[in-house]
Amino acid sequence: MSTIQNLKYKFNNLDAFGKIIAINAVVFLISLVVNSLLRFDLFTYFELPSGIMNFLFQPWSLITYGFLHNGIFHLVFNMLFLYYLSRVTTNLFRQKMILNIYFLGIICGGLAYLAVANLLPQKLIGPKDVLVGASAGVSALLLFVAAYIPNTEIRLFNAFNVKWKHIAMVIVGLDLFRLMSGLNQGGYVAHFGGYLLGYIYATRLLKGTDIGIGFERAMDSFMSLFKPKSNLKTVHRKKQTKEYAGKTKDEFHSFNNQKKIDLILDKISKSGYESLTAEEKEFLFKAGK
Repeated sequence: MSTIQNLKYKFNNLDAFGKIIAINAVVFLISLVVNSLLRFDLFTYFELPSGIMNFLFQPWSLITYGFLHNGIFHLVFNMLFLYYLSRVTTNLFRQKMILNIYFLGIICGGLAYLAVANLLPQKLIGPKDVLVGASAGVSALLLFVAAYIPNTEIRLFNAFNVKWKHIAMVIVGLDLFRLMSGLNQGGYVAHFGGYLLGYIYATRLLKGTDIGIGFERAMDSFMSLFKPKSNLKTVHRKKQTKEYAGKTKDEFHSFNNQKKIDLILDKISKSGYESLTAEEKEFLFKAGK
């Protein structure tokens, strides 16, 4: 199996948040290489501009800005926090609901940024500023967890326990201080847009209402546009009744394939993915399609 196929296989086996983290990392690396070699901002039309007219010409940037970062520490901090929060939340809730919170947080963070940049009489955000980063989505997940399970404790640095509500209080307090100090005000305004969404989502969910259902349906409809449609027509034929060891031919092959998959997975659990032969990797890749 080629390196590209290997990477494709590993990517396909990531969960939704693993794929988001991988995409963020790849986009950052591509941007870094292109900027270094060509001195050209490849993703300028995917950044969220502060000017409302500029935004109207690139409305997709309200989501795409969340996949861009302006430095390695910005990327690493956001992705590590996203990895940890996604593991905590997807163990308790539907993955699609957590995706709703994350992307709605990015959208609300972007809207808060645009509102402050264009509606406040005293400008906190310059006319040529742009917003990038997944921080608003991460902030939404943090406040969601802190509001929904505030007294749940986690162990930090394998040394002491701390409640989620206390973690949120410290981080929100730091963001408020930095916002008031005038440093990166646009970014921290977006954080508070995410915080607000996460808090509202949690409090409404505690009352039995999932406010992200409409967004989820819209995203499902949008993603269905990219699924290939089959041009094949259904033809009904008499089923073959030939049996193999008491099973039909299809059942027999399905059973054998599943046994082979189980053996390969057992090998991975004992010796790691790299212990597989090229044929075994190719078989797993085809079986996972």
